[in-house]
Amino acid sequence: MPRFAIVTLALFSLPLYAAPEAKLWSYWQQSNESNSTEISHQAWQELLNRYISEQGEHNLFAYKAVTQEDNAKLDNYLNQMAQVNPLQYSKDEQYAYWVNLYNAITVDLILEAYPVSSITKLGGLFSFGPWDEDVITINGKTITLNDIEHRILRPIWQEPRTHYAVNCASLGCPNLQQQAFSADNTEQLLESAAISFINSNKGAQVEGNKLVISSIYDWFGKDFAIDGGVRAHIEKYRPSLTNAPDSIDYEYNWSLNEKR
Repeated sequence: MPRFAIVTLALFSLPLYAAPEAKLWSYWQQSNESNSTEISHQAWQELLNRYISEQGEHNLFAYKAVTQEDNAKLDNYLNQMAQVNPLQYSKDEQYAYWVNLYNAITVDLILEAYPVSSITKLGGLFSFGPWDEDVITINGKTITLNDIEHRILRPIWQEPRTHYAVNCASLGCPNLQQQAFSADNTEQLLESAAISFINSNKGAQVEGNKLVISSIYDWFGKDFAIDGGVRAHIEKYRPSLTNAPDSIDYEYNWSLNEKR
């Protein structure tokens, strides 16, 4: 998720914020479609099984309950992913790799800083979150979370539902999925995540004479042009909003997606 200037934590709209553009890092465009090998995300799946629980419209992560052994398991998983050359795999396998990597790194960053009320508290003194920090090296290239989202996933796949896949450890974010992504389940997870988010109050709701939707649709509105724009995309997954008010407000909650 993106980084921007001074804000207050909780629900708010940010009309002046300009999100990072999708700027292709062309090096990562390569793939080997003849390779049907799967990258194992079993360790990540085991952590999801153990620490995610569904509470209302949120999937919450039990950061406080993570054992030293499981913290080490997460570190080992990330070390293993750093040794993978994703360019040797198919594009479908790569997509799952990058999404899982992004989400696992995000959880790892929270655990390193825990206890913390919001991911926005991470980063340097004048930073709003850790998204521009170097977090992993792959194929000798140092990578940030913003690189993964805005220079690899968004420009290469041009899949608007990616915004429902990558998770920023916040209540306003589309849920961290309970299943690790794979080449086989990506389409099903993306579709179910889109349906779940758009049909939740944090995705969209009518309040009086306004349609209040997630700030994601403000920050990344261009990404939904493939579906005819934000309104068309939302109505595709929630037809009951077809006659919703024309006036739109945006909200987002940066509080930690923590199970207490």
